[in-house]
Amino acid sequence: MAKLIVADDHPLFRNALINAISSTFATKATIETDSFDSTCAALEQHPDTDLLLLDLHMPGNCGFLGLIQLRKSFPTLPIVVISASEELDVIRRVMAFGASAYVPKSANPADISAALNAVLAGELWVPANLKKQVLEQHSTEAEDDLDLAAKVAQLTAQQYKVLYYLTEGWLNKQIAYDLHISEATVKAHITAIFRKLGVTNRTQVVIQAQRLTLEPPVNKAMAQQ
Repeated sequence: MAKLIVADDHPLFRNALINAISSTFATKATIETDSFDSTCAALEQHPDTDLLLLDLHMPGNCGFLGLIQLRKSFPTLPIVVISASEELDVIRRVMAFGASAYVPKSANPADISAALNAVLAGELWVPANLKKQVLEQHSTEAEDDLDLAAKVAQLTAQQYKVLYYLTEGWLNKQIAYDLHISEATVKAHITAIFRKLGVTNRTQVVIQAQRLTLEPPVNKAMAQQ
């Protein structure tokens, strides 16, 4: 039996996923989170977590950036990405950035169970019809992505939060207010981000970060209206 954290900001899907898991997979505990910060907090509070099921689209989780940060902060934790996207490039990048499995939200309970069991056994899992393409694909662009991911992984947790706000277009004073820090501290974090990402201004930061972000899926955006 495994202890799971299910991280998704949509309560209906969270409940549906937990029901699907419980019908075919034995769990000893399932913890629910609805944001990147609450997910990180739950992982700190439950160091014995066996699996994290992560949605790429949550408040504070800027697409692949959140996955990269989680991989750095919890290097031994198996992460199963659950996403509405079934694009080959998205799946390839998720696996390249350290996920143990990629499960489309359209997957049936049997496939979800197969993915979780495979990951607990130390294996990688992607949908069978895409496995060869995902795990064998290699390109210069993929190498560039990994290089950028390595740079992002150098950021501290607070610097990651500042980076997230920069991608959202927030001003320094807004970031300072939300994080309960001074504007001088925000500027210091931004300077460190520039250095670690090898850029010289905010525009370049956002351009770099956008390479590792995702547009929210249309069906989910509509469901939350």
